[in-house]
Amino acid sequence: MSFSDDLRVAYAEQPFLLAPMAGVTDAAYRIMCRRRGARHAYSEMVSVAGLAYASNKTWRLVLPEDEEPQICVQLFGSKPEQFSGAVAAVEERVGEKLTLIDINMACPARKVITKGEGCALMETPELAEEIVRACVREAHVPVTVKMRASFATGERTAPELARRLEDAGVAAVAVHGRTAKQLYTGEADWSVIDEVARAVDVPVVGSGDVFSAEAAARMLRETAATAVFIARGTYGNPWIFDDARALALEGVEPPVHDLFERLDALREHLGLVHRYLPFMARARTFATWYLKGMPHAASWRGRVVQCTTYEEFMELVDEIEADLRAHEDVLTGV
Repeated sequence: MSFSDDLRVAYAEQPFLLAPMAGVTDAAYRIMCRRRGARHAYSEMVSVAGLAYASNKTWRLVLPEDEEPQICVQLFGSKPEQFSGAVAAVEERVGEKLTLIDINMACPARKVITKGEGCALMETPELAEEIVRACVREAHVPVTVKMRASFATGERTAPELARRLEDAGVAAVAVHGRTAKQLYTGEADWSVIDEVARAVDVPVVGSGDVFSAEAAARMLRETAATAVFIARGTYGNPWIFDDARALALEGVEPPVHDLFERLDALREHLGLVHRYLPFMARARTFATWYLKGMPHAASWRGRVVQCTTYEEFMELVDEIEADLRAHEDVLTGV
């Protein structure tokens, strides 16, 4: 079978994937989501230039922990020779745990696109094609691409670019239903997913505005997507992968994850950060996601940003739970 066929089989079993997110999908985050059904979990986007200079900070984004059975590594840059070198280096150091290499042509951040990287590559299709060919020549795993509807608002260049990159050897294409100029404003236009799917024969992964298990299942049902990227929909909701799969493939309605289950998940996530990451600072962000909608959430968020150690975080979670227990009769059904 081809790499595209392999991915199609994998997506049929679990079509809901943890999308790469800068500053979010570290080892702790990936493990939390994998434990709850994310078959494919992506690294944060990794600079090919950083890998070329053998930066330890960059390599920390790439190398999976012992508990991780696999990892999908997303690369960004603009120089084909650096992509080629990065693919070789990643394959050598990650080994059999490497599932695929993804090329970022979707990031709309100004500091990225001003260098001709990320979504700016959609404006230079010849260079985008050259980068894909360089990666495919070097890789022994599938090479995929994530793009947007287009770079500029009012255009729809993704279908034609996807066709070109399929000819260059990509095994799958992911498309986010916004333009680079939109950033994350407005609504994602899912119709571009269908347009890309009509343009290529490789699997297409849909992306954009998947904030719940219901939305994930709806994208799979209402578009031609073979699989679905879930990004911000995972915030404080790592169960979304199992829930979406059960709903989409088995017709089972998602359960309610109550406040106490969310606190238990927060404890688990804090423990993973304490084990695998050098600092606890990143926990300040994701901790607030688990607390969303809780009584006194604003007050607790103010306390979260003051925490600096694992022990301080855990003591605060215990305090939050004690407060919930004291008012449990009022919270029934929350």
